[in-house]
Amino acid sequence: MSKKILVLTGSPRQLGNSALLADAFIQGAKAAGHTAKVFETAFHPILPCKACDKCWTAGKPCVFNDGLDQLAPLLEEADVLVFCTPLYWFTMSAQLKSAVDKLYAYMKPGALRKLHIKECVLLAAAEGSEPDGDYDGLKATYKSIADYLKWTDRGRVLAAGTWDAGDIIKTGKLKEAQELGTSI
Repeated sequence: MSKKILVLTGSPRQLGNSALLADAFIQGAKAAGHTAKVFETAFHPILPCKACDKCWTAGKPCVFNDGLDQLAPLLEEADVLVFCTPLYWFTMSAQLKSAVDKLYAYMKPGALRKLHIKECVLLAAAEGSEPDGDYDGLKATYKSIADYLKWTDRGRVLAAGTWDAGDIIKTGKLKEAQELGTSI
C-alpha cells in the first residue's frame, strides 16, 4: 500500500549531510512506490510556540503567520513523518524543534483537523560519536514523541563522524537510509 511520507529537515545547510540522508531515504521510499515530500524547516521559519493557547481560533493550527502555514497541509496528508536533523547540543536543531512544538495544535481536543500520521523515522548526522552517547538526548526525545503520539517507530539512521558537508558519503549511512526508505 502506497504511503504519503513527509520528511521534515532541520539543517540550515542545504547540501549538507542531513540533506543527503533525506535524499537517500526518499529515493528508497519512492522506489518502494510511496510518495515523499520534503519540508525544510530552516528555510520556512516557524516561530516557537508562544503558549497563547489560541490554536485554531483563526481557522488554522496557529494564529501566527509563519512557515506552519505551508507545513500544515503537508502534515495533514502524511501517513509517515520523518525527522531529519543535524545533532545540535545533543538533540534536534531549533528549526526542526519549532515545527515539532507546533504539533501541539493537532493534539488539542478542539482541533479542527487531526493528523493521520501513524509511523515515524529518525535520520540524523553529527560530528560526534553514536556509541559515546552523543545521540542519547535526540533518541530520547524522538522516542518520547513517538510514544506520546502512539506512532510506530519504523527505524533510525544515525550518522556519526559527519561534520564537513559530504562526510556522510564515506560512512555507508546513505545506503542504510535508502534501505530504510525502501522498507517503509
